[in-house]
Amino acid sequence: MQDRYLVRPPEDVHCVHPKGAPVAFASALITRRINTFTMHKTLSLSPAHRRTAAITLAVGAALGIVATAGIAAAAPAFASVPARAASVGAATFTANPAHTEVAIAAARTALTDAASTVIAAESSGIDLGAQGTAIDATPLVSTMAHLEDAENPSVLLLPALMTSIDAQTEQVAAQTAELRGRLDAATAQQAAEQAAQQAAVEAAASLANANTPDGAKAAARQIAADQYGWGDGEFSCLSSLWEKESGWNYLAYNDDGGATGIPQSLPGDKMASAGADWQTNAVTQVRWGLQYIQGSYGSPCAAWGHSQSMNWY
Repeated sequence: MQDRYLVRPPEDVHCVHPKGAPVAFASALITRRINTFTMHKTLSLSPAHRRTAAITLAVGAALGIVATAGIAAAAPAFASVPARAASVGAATFTANPAHTEVAIAAARTALTDAASTVIAAESSGIDLGAQGTAIDATPLVSTMAHLEDAENPSVLLLPALMTSIDAQTEQVAAQTAELRGRLDAATAQQAAEQAAQQAAVEAAASLANANTPDGAKAAARQIAADQYGWGDGEFSCLSSLWEKESGWNYLAYNDDGGATGIPQSLPGDKMASAGADWQTNAVTQVRWGLQYIQGSYGSPCAAWGHSQSMNWY
């Protein structure tokens, strides 16, 4: 049975990593597992197959590839090489070491990217759905091992192996890109949800602060200065006026006539012109009250004078 090389966390890791060092932790456990297994496995192999095992060990140790059924038995991969390779004469094919080295280097890069992406996905703790995070690198690892086996006499298989490694590298890269895309999308969605939650918390805190008497006074002072040009003198009159009317309590309600809120709007729903949240937001009541004072009296001090003489405004 052909070995399977899946770029995924080993079973003994259980996807649990110490916070702050997921990559180092996973790599250390993976390397230890592969080293231990391969040390015993290679003792009974021929020199050529020992090099094959060493190649696989190096790839596994560096990239985090888990051999689920063994590491060194790469020979069955020859069964997947197209039969037409046997018809290619040795005289018609000249091995190109440079091409082979470039292909193997590209394969190693693809495996490195795959391993880092898988570890990043597992370490994120984000649920990526039923597709999971494993990347199948079995064919590519096997082909790399055969290409790097200097004692392999099957020169006639080189054209097919070169074609295979290029295609398999692309397959691993495509799986990696797909996983990275899912991880990036899920990370962005998580960040957006967290930002929305944080904004909601901050908005609630801001509203709670504004709904206190001191918060409402601070908002009124700022709005009076920015929108109406009223300074400290006018604000002193406004402070006295609304202290008398409601004690700056946005929940104030006059049972006798139905006057409502900080400015004692009568009826209360008049304040809806300043915002639909007039019943729960002191700042909305303040905005309406300042607009009313400007339209009816021209300034807070004029309104306060009227209130002192008439006991209403």
